[in-house]
Formats: sequence, C-alpha cells, structure tokens
Amino acid sequence: DRDTDKKRIEELLEENMVLEIAQKQSMNESAHLGWELEQLSKSTDLADTRKSFVFELNECASSRILKLEKDNQSLQNTIQELRDASLTSRESSLKFVELEKENQQLSKKIEKLQNQIEKEKQSNQDLETLSEELIKDKEQLQVVMETQKADTDRQVQTFQMQ
Repeated sequence: DRDTDKKRIEELLEENMVLEIAQKQSMNESAHLGWELEQLSKSTDLADTRKSFVFELNECASSRILKLEKDNQSLQNTIQELRDASLTSRESSLKFVELEKENQQLSKKIEKLQNQIEKEKQSNQDLETLSEELIKDKEQLQVVMETQKADTDRQVQTFQMQ
C-alpha cells in the first residue's frame, strides 16, 4: 500500500509540475499575444486585423482555462480518491496536505488568469470601439475634404468665368 501510495503521490507531483509548466507557458504566450496585439494596434489596417486577433486571443485563452480547470478537477478527484482510501501513514498525510495546498494555489492561479482574460477582453473591446470611432472620424474628414474640394473647384470656375 505504501509503495502504491508513494507511486501515486509521485504521479501527482509530476502532474502538478506539468500543470505549473503549462501555466507558465500559458502566461508567456499570453504576454506574447499582448505584445502582438500592441504591434497590430500600431498598424494602419486595425479594424479587420484586430477583430480576428481578439477573437483568436479569446479562443486561445478560453481553451487554456478549460484545460487548466480540467487538470485541476483531475487533481481534486485524485485527492478525493486518496481521502477515500483512508491513507494512514504519516508520509501520505503530509503529501496529501501538500497536494491540497498545490491544488488551492492552482485554483487561485486559474482565478487570476480568468480575471486577466476578462481585463484583456475589456481592453480589446475598448480598442475595437476606439478603432471604430477613428474610422468614423476618418470618413467624416473625407466627406469634409470632398466638400471643401468641390467648393474650391466651384470658386475657381466662377473666378475663371469672370
């Protein structure tokens, strides 16, 4: 039983390490995506590019959160299995407590990631709104320029006729 418990604990520790690595990769990718979004916002073709990028970013982030939640649920199930098995050894109890702490930390990290994604979504919506407003302003300026040009052309024609 102890060997089985030790093996299971080692598996859980490995699983936890994999989750931590995946989370770090996710955070790095999120930061990189943020940087890419910033670079894209500097380009002149903002409207179409931003919309597809925002959608892609949201999909990617949601996918990562679902994966982390699934892994977290798997850890919770494992912890419950360990509880149900009524492990009595001191070492197993310590590992169990350690795994519970790690599980709580993962839950907090997931919550932070969800909050960060919500902030990014809001920021992206704000940027999209700003982009739409800028496009409207540009269109209005073009209309004003065309009107001014037509007025100027008429004045030139009137002057030439006199």
